[in-house]
Amino acid sequence: MHNEAKHFVNQSLVVKRNGAVVPFDREKVRAAVASAYLKDEHGIPWVPGKSSLSQHERDSVDRVTEAVVQLVVEQPASSVHIETIQDLVEMTLMRVGDHKVARAYVLYRAMHTDQRAPAGVAGAGPDAVTLADGNPVRRSEIEGLILEAGDGLPGFDHRPIVDRTMQLLFQGMSRQELDKAILLEARTLMEKDPIYDFATARLLLNTARSEVFGKSVSQHDAGTEYAAQFVAYLDRGVSACMLDPRVHGFDLAALASALRAERDLQFGYLGLQTLYDRYLLHIDGKRFELPQWLFMRVAMGLAFNEADPTGKAIEFYEVLSKFDFMCSTPTLFNAATLRPQLSSCFLTTISDDLEGIYDSIKQNALLAKFAGGLGNDWTPVRALGAHIKGTNGKSQGIVPFLKVANDTAVAVNQGGKRKGAVCAYLETWHLDIEEFLDLRKNVGDDRRRTHDMNTANWIPDLFMKRVSSQGMWTLFSPSEVPELHDLYGAQFERAYEAYEAKALAGDLRQFKQVPALELWRKMLTMLFETGHPWITFKDPCNIRSPQRHVGVVHSSNLCTEITLNTNKSETAVCNLGSVNLVAHIVNGAIDRVKLQRTVRVAMRMLDNVIDLNYYTVDQARDANLRHRPVGLGVMGFQDMLHELGIPYASHEAVQLADVSSEVVCYYAYLASTELAEERGAYASFVGSSWSNGILPLDTINLLKCERGPQFVEVDTASHANCDWEFLRGRIAAFGMRNSNCCAIAPTATISNIVGVSPSIEPSYQQLYVKSNMAGEFIECNRYLVKDLRAAGVWDDVMVADLKYFDGSVAKIERVPERIKAIYATSFEVGATWLIEAAARRQKWIDQAQSLNIYLAGASGKKLDEVYKLAWLRGLKTTYYLRTLAASSAEKSTSAPGALNAVNSSSVTTQGAPGASGNGAACFLRPGDPGFTDCEACQ
Repeated sequence: MHNEAKHFVNQSLVVKRNGAVVPFDREKVRAAVASAYLKDEHGIPWVPGKSSLSQHERDSVDRVTEAVVQLVVEQPASSVHIETIQDLVEMTLMRVGDHKVARAYVLYRAMHTDQRAPAGVAGAGPDAVTLADGNPVRRSEIEGLILEAGDGLPGFDHRPIVDRTMQLLFQGMSRQELDKAILLEARTLMEKDPIYDFATARLLLNTARSEVFGKSVSQHDAGTEYAAQFVAYLDRGVSACMLDPRVHGFDLAALASALRAERDLQFGYLGLQTLYDRYLLHIDGKRFELPQWLFMRVAMGLAFNEADPTGKAIEFYEVLSKFDFMCSTPTLFNAATLRPQLSSCFLTTISDDLEGIYDSIKQNALLAKFAGGLGNDWTPVRALGAHIKGTNGKSQGIVPFLKVANDTAVAVNQGGKRKGAVCAYLETWHLDIEEFLDLRKNVGDDRRRTHDMNTANWIPDLFMKRVSSQGMWTLFSPSEVPELHDLYGAQFERAYEAYEAKALAGDLRQFKQVPALELWRKMLTMLFETGHPWITFKDPCNIRSPQRHVGVVHSSNLCTEITLNTNKSETAVCNLGSVNLVAHIVNGAIDRVKLQRTVRVAMRMLDNVIDLNYYTVDQARDANLRHRPVGLGVMGFQDMLHELGIPYASHEAVQLADVSSEVVCYYAYLASTELAEERGAYASFVGSSWSNGILPLDTINLLKCERGPQFVEVDTASHANCDWEFLRGRIAAFGMRNSNCCAIAPTATISNIVGVSPSIEPSYQQLYVKSNMAGEFIECNRYLVKDLRAAGVWDDVMVADLKYFDGSVAKIERVPERIKAIYATSFEVGATWLIEAAARRQKWIDQAQSLNIYLAGASGKKLDEVYKLAWLRGLKTTYYLRTLAASSAEKSTSAPGALNAVNSSSVTTQGAPGASGNGAACFLRPGDPGFTDCEACQ
């Protein structure tokens, strides 16, 4: 630990249960941790007569102690309650994997809490204190505040929060410390019941209202204050040069009356804390914006150019504030500001000359500054050792330039709001591909490593065919085979084979032949070891693109869902937003009337982004205005399955993925024709697949023709849910407003704000500590709690066992089998089910989807099977690979039958035919670097 950290710990104070304040003593933490390793939850030694620890256990005690001390250092207040320290010990034990000890610690604490309760814990702290500002705060005031937070929440019990908060009070504490104390105590109950998630959010909301309104405002009065201070809020933003003066051009009285303060109650704690920490506008750290104002500000910012801006702003506000649809993070950050960079993703192609390379890196910096996520196509840059005509020297290849691009992303950290994010793409035939695969390794020459940059393989179909036939694969420098970069499908195959013949004839300076299967295995090995490069497929991205007539898709974006053309003069841009699927489930089915209404409004908002956007580079503006692509996606797919009681690992879920994607895409394409009728078709419409009557479903046949029918296995039978011929006729009559309409992004942050599962992801765990830039939050699946409560098995022991079993119900015997199937976690679902569902979606989507692959007990054989299946099923791209170790220490309760009896077998993956595996501890957790955190997109 650093010296300053040690000094801070020495100055930290601990508030004991009796209200006394004493200096922090790290040795007491060590003693408590050591005791946890010696005794079970009943205070009985694990081994009878045991009184000392083994060397391994002593090492564990040291590791946990140091971690807890560091967490104490990071606490915002100068004093920490003893219960908070115990919470930190519990969390750290879970994190280091000592689940048996942690479980005992949890139950031991609960037992002693119950023993203390009769003695009157509520009176242990002071009944009233005087704050630093001189105002007194009494128990009754705190009780009233907490009661209001729980108003209308069934089963809410305010007493534990009040009692524990009173223990934290001390004379002279600040108002901020008091609010923080109440929040911390409410947070501890979130794992026991999701209603405390909403209650904690309301407590935070009270803090935010006090900060913004300058006084304490109850939820009952919030609506009045929202409306009364709306104009002052806008005035303040404009005068601070943060908001566009055009906001004054609306009918502000009408907008103020449209604000709905009660919609603040939809937030869970994570969503509101994220919004508070990162999205609400502030001056010198003090917020002057509240959630409903934010949604109205975004709505206004997207309605500036409308004929009826006030009416459209209210319409946009409705879908945002109801959580039916949510714009991506850049739009939420920047709408109605003086620098409205609203787009999510930018794709560039790097030129093979020094000026072009550094121009592209400069573009990266300018685009990243205002929250853009970047995808760079590096394939044109000549390989290591290639001849440089201008100097008669030899090239250093792409790696040194990738290092510069990596460091630029770190330096330009999206305007100081979050980490910069970029992904480099390289085609599989590039002579530097083997070094490219090693970029994320933690060993080797660090000057040839890019630890902060994402990387992706851009794989042509011919390579996959060579892998299947165990043929040879030839690597070239693009300076000698320049046209390969712009070719795909059968044309690429013919040109590639011709270059191979030239190489073997000695007509090329540089080439190398390797067994295709060997290179494929190295790709998968690096993917498993480092998480990179991702596996993406060049040919389906191009063959199925509606814009084949004007260019080539050379790469995807930061999160692998965008597939747009790029060249030297055009930087592709995509504007994202996502429909909340579960919000459109009514009476056990998709409400198609509501969904069409939401999609129509969402598409209009996304189309408006193109004209209102602040473009930092001309190539982005020119491309966006010419093609007008947008990416409407979805989130909450797992919530929709939970709402309908459907397991992810089922044919019903695959069918629902098919149907839901069809209707969302249909309404998106229909909305684009309606916009075209009103505003005109996009400039490059003539000659597109759309103009030739070819819809995304039709392009599967094109893929079969180019690739060969034996290499395309896609179920196209189910497509009778929408009137596609009617749509075809409308496109012929009016055209399309947007070259591309649909793409499923990760929604990492906006799904947190809305409070639903991200994108198309299965549940990672049913209960876990989630970390992001806003802090650490306990996530508890409210659907699971509801079902377990209905089954009569939701209690403290169930909470402890969920922690013990890493948020999985698979081994808890008293959980009914039906519930186990519905709430299987991502590693229990099976990767083949994820791919089958994704293949059904890909039929309808004109771009791609961010598809994470989860593998339990990953092996080379499994990786090979899964990624070959993704290719055969016609997927355009894949995203992160998540893996579990092949085996792990068996977990069981300390006394079988005494609490929750468990099976002795390991967790089995619920896969489609051929999928199996067992569980272990995952090396990536939500919030860890690289875990579905495409926040540059959403």
